Amino acid sequence: MVTVGSFRYDPELGFGYSLLDDREYQALNPEAIRNIVLVGHGGAGKTSLAEACLHAAGATTRRGSVDDGTSFLDYTDEEKEKRHSHQAATCSFTHNDTHINMIDTPGLSDFCGHAIPPLAAAETAVLLVSAVAGIEVNTRKMYARAREYGIGVIVVVNKIDADNVNPAEVVEHVQENFGPQCLPVNLPTGGGKDVIPCLGGSGSPDFGDLEEAHTAAVEAVVGADDALMEKYLGGEVSDDEVRRYAALSVAKGELVPIVFTSARTDAGVNAFMNAVVNYAPCPVNGLRRSLVNEDESTEIDPAGPDFVGQVFKIGSDARSNIRYAYIRIHSGALRSDTSLHTLTERKGIRPGQIYRMHGGEHIDLAEAGPGDIIALAKIDVHLGDVLFTGAGGTIQIPKTPSPMFALAISSKTRGDEDKIAAAFKRFADEDPCFQLDRNAATNETVIRGIGDVHLRTYMHKLMTHYKAEVDTHPPKIPYRETITASARDIEYTHKKQTGGAGQFGRVIINVEPNERGAGYEFVDKIFGGAIDQSFRPSVDKGVKAQMIEGVLAGYPIVDVKVELIDGKTHPVDSKDIAFQVAGRGAFREGFMKAKPILLEPIVHIEVTAPVENLGDLQGDLASRRGHPIGQEMLPGQMAVLKATVPLAEVSDYHSRLSSITGGQGSYMMELSHYEQVPSNVQQRIVEDSKKDHSAA
Repeated sequence: MVTVGSFRYDPELGFGYSLLDDREYQALNPEAIRNIVLVGHGGAGKTSLAEACLHAAGATTRRGSVDDGTSFLDYTDEEKEKRHSHQAATCSFTHNDTHINMIDTPGLSDFCGHAIPPLAAAETAVLLVSAVAGIEVNTRKMYARAREYGIGVIVVVNKIDADNVNPAEVVEHVQENFGPQCLPVNLPTGGGKDVIPCLGGSGSPDFGDLEEAHTAAVEAVVGADDALMEKYLGGEVSDDEVRRYAALSVAKGELVPIVFTSARTDAGVNAFMNAVVNYAPCPVNGLRRSLVNEDESTEIDPAGPDFVGQVFKIGSDARSNIRYAYIRIHSGALRSDTSLHTLTERKGIRPGQIYRMHGGEHIDLAEAGPGDIIALAKIDVHLGDVLFTGAGGTIQIPKTPSPMFALAISSKTRGDEDKIAAAFKRFADEDPCFQLDRNAATNETVIRGIGDVHLRTYMHKLMTHYKAEVDTHPPKIPYRETITASARDIEYTHKKQTGGAGQFGRVIINVEPNERGAGYEFVDKIFGGAIDQSFRPSVDKGVKAQMIEGVLAGYPIVDVKVELIDGKTHPVDSKDIAFQVAGRGAFREGFMKAKPILLEPIVHIEVTAPVENLGDLQGDLASRRGHPIGQEMLPGQMAVLKATVPLAEVSDYHSRLSSITGGQGSYMMELSHYEQVPSNVQQRIVEDSKKDHSAA
C-alpha cells in the first residue's frame, strides 16, 4: 500500500481507498455513513454498477469488469469463470464527504443464502431492474424481503442506453408491482446518455414531465414530517429542505426513489451516488435494530456506550484459508483489544486486527464505530451472532428459505470422507441455504440447497479447492410411520438361557396413537412391584430404539403413546438388556396391530412461469398428486402457481419445469406438513422396503 495525499492505493492490485480526514484510523461519524446492499435478479448489472461507483469515486485505479474477469468484487475463481456473483462482497468509497459501504449480492435465486443476510447490515436496499428484461422473479422477491425486514428501498433502472428499451414502461411496471410510492428522482435524457435530477434540474427528459416528477417527489417527502407538510401546504419548501427530509421518507417507506443508470457507460453513475447520499437513510435515521433478551426488546441507540455488532456474513480466503466474520456495528467502538462476548461465549473474544474489506482484499483499521461495516479474522462466531460488551441478546436477521432440493452423496475415493465433511461443513457455515446432514431414517448423507445449480456449484468447489469428489443420487424420501388405532394388553417375554447367567423380562403394554405432532409419550402405569422400578426405564429405552428403526417399512415412528401396565421380573436373570429387548418386541407386535400407516412430507411449492404454460403446469402438478392453492397474475405475462404436493413426486421437478417452460420457469418449495400416504402407494413402499431388506 502507498499513500499519496488523501489516497491510499496498491499499484499491484490496482485498488485503493480514498481517505477522508484520516478516517481509516478513526471511527466514522454515523451520520456521514450510508450502508447499502445491491439486490435484484441476475444480469441486472449489480456488480457492474458497484465497479463503476468504485472507479468514479477514485477507490480503484482501474475499472473492474465482470465480462472480462477483472472484477474486484467477483473475485473467486468460480465467479470469474461463470461471470456472475456467487457470494456477497463488500466494498466502500467516499462521495460528497460521505462514507458509503456497499454490499454486492448474487442475483441468481440459487445463491439467495448469500443475498438475504446482508440486508441485516444496511439501511437501504438498492434494487436493480434491467431496462431490457424488466422486473424478473428475484426482483420481486428481494423487494418483498427488504420491505418485510423494514429497510428503505431505492430502485435503479439500469442499462437505459440499450437498444429498444422503454424506461417509461419499466417505471409503470415498477409502480404496478411495488406501489405508487415508487417515484423517479431523476429522468434519463439524450437517449439514455445522461440523467436530469428532478430536484434542481433542468432540460428535456426522454420521457415524462420534469416539473410533474419534481412535484410528486416533493409531496412524497413532505408527507414524512408533519411540520414540513404544514409548511408545504402554507406555501413552498425549498429543494434543500426536501433533500434534508428525503432519507426519512425513504426510511418510512413513503418514498421509493427511482434513478436511472447505465453502468456500462457511466451514465447516471455519479447521479446514483448523489441519490445514495441524499435519499439513503444513515444509521441514525434508518432502521434501528432491537436487541432481544428473553422477553425484553431494547432499541439499539447508535450513540450508546456499549459495543453491539452482528455477524451478517461468514467468508473465507481461498488462498490463505483464513475465515472472516463480516460485522455490522450498531453501537459502541471496536478496537483490537476490546473484549467481546456472545450468548454462547462468555469468556471474552479478542478481535485482533480490524479490517475494512474491499472484495477479496482488505485495509487495516485501528478502530471502528457505530454504523460501520468491518471484518474480523479467525474468531469463532456464526451467521447472525451478536457480539457485545454490555448486555447481550439477539438481533433479528432476515429469514432465508428452507433448502428443499436434495442430493444423497457418497465419496468417490475411500478415505476422503473426513475431508468432504469438513468442506461441506464450511460451506454450510457460510451459506444458510446449504445444509449437510446424516439422515438416520434412510441411512444416507444428504446435501440440501435451493436448486441444482446451487449444489453443483459447491460440488465443483469441493473438487477444485479440496481435491475431493462425490457421487450423487436422489435421496430416499424421509417417510414417517405411525398408527391410527389402539392395541391393548400386548404381552412379550424375552427369555434366554445358554448356560451361566440368563436373561428374562416380561412386559405388557398398551399402544395407542398420540396427537399429530405430539411425538412419543411413555407412561408407567404399573402399581406395585410387577417389574422392578430400575427396569422400567429399560422398557422405555427399548421402545425408543425400535421407533428409530421403524416397524412397517424401516422409517422412524412418530406420535405414539405407550403405557406399561404389567410384567414380570426374575430374581436372578432379569437385567437391563432383557427388558430393552422385551420392550422392543412388545412394541413391534402392538404397532402392527394398531393399524399402522406411513406419513409422507408435503411441500408448499410456488412456480413462477409464463402465463401460456399455466395449463400444462397445473396438469403436471395434478399428475403428481398436487393440490392447487391458487395463482397470481404478474406483469409481463407471468404468473405464480401455488400448490401443495408430496415431496416424493417432485424429485425431478427441476428438469420437468425447464422442459415445459423452455427454461423460463422457476420454483421455490418448503416443507408444509406430513400427511397419510394413500394405501396403494403405501403398499408399494412397504414391498420395496422388504425387497431392499432381503437383498441386504
